[in-house]
Amino acid sequence: MSSTSITVPEVVSGAQQKSEPSIERSITLHFVGDWGQANFHRICSWLTQAFCDRAGPRSRVGIWSIRSGGIEALYQLHDGEVDLCIATPAGLMATARTGTGIFAAHGPMPGLRALAVLPQRDRLMLAVHPKFGVKTWDDIRRVKPPLRLATSIDDGTNFIGYVAMRLLKAHGIDEETLKSWGGSLVLNHRPEHALFALEAGEADAVLQEAIMTPWWREAMEKQKMVPIPAEAEALNTLSGQPGFEPASIRGGFWDGVNEETPAVEFSDFVVFVRDDMPDDVAHLLTWCLVETRADIERQYAHIPPERSPLSYPLVPSNMAKTPVPLHPGAKRYYEEAGHL
Repeated sequence: MSSTSITVPEVVSGAQQKSEPSIERSITLHFVGDWGQANFHRICSWLTQAFCDRAGPRSRVGIWSIRSGGIEALYQLHDGEVDLCIATPAGLMATARTGTGIFAAHGPMPGLRALAVLPQRDRLMLAVHPKFGVKTWDDIRRVKPPLRLATSIDDGTNFIGYVAMRLLKAHGIDEETLKSWGGSLVLNHRPEHALFALEAGEADAVLQEAIMTPWWREAMEKQKMVPIPAEAEALNTLSGQPGFEPASIRGGFWDGVNEETPAVEFSDFVVFVRDDMPDDVAHLLTWCLVETRADIERQYAHIPPERSPLSYPLVPSNMAKTPVPLHPGAKRYYEEAGHL
């Protein structure tokens, strides 16, 4: 088994900074991460420690989990229940402030602001079991295989399900179509559940994101699942909607898959706050995200960057390119540091 040497750019830790921001008063904050065992919780834990090290002596942060598909974190933030949350993909988030797209049922959330974008290179794609002999969406429409398609539920809370169902429909297929072929949808919230259903023999097709995970690698390299390239015409019908940008997976990303696979962009994590967060708190949180980034990079450095669920290195100028306006405290940090 070969080993890969990974070099993470050296970033001076907070303890080594000659001058760094701090807040004398004690502050209690509430963050929303993920379901509990994924990357948002890890990021929240890193940020909690960095922030509390530089705030008053009784400062503390509570990290809350989500129960459904993730959109509830933004609603809780907007409603004042929490102070910070993380959401993905970045491409869908511009519509949160306008209350359009997936956020239409809730309405506008104009007070949302961002501290940073954290990189994750991801795609959403379809793969089908080789037993069906299909290699394209056109093959699927022609053969009409009884696919048991595992994906995320489109229940108004799940960003994955929202994109997946619209991508499916853009290719001329929906749940009723699958049923008419003798197939079905196998629905859950979390991406790993779709891949676990495949492994357990409960599904024979999967439409999901998180392509860097071991679950996807198992499916593509051991189960020999067939990647189905997204059709240009279907992507064009979705192109006017935020969150449906075309992307691709390079040939060779998985052993045995030598051709580039067109797919849908599903990248990057957005760190959200509200516009009423005190400027010094937003400034310090942003300082921590950027200036202590080596602390989180080290937690992923054993994984090659394109297979890491948090891509690295984190580049400060890119972190400042957020899909919603920066909080003024965050903007001040980026400007003072020369990143904006």
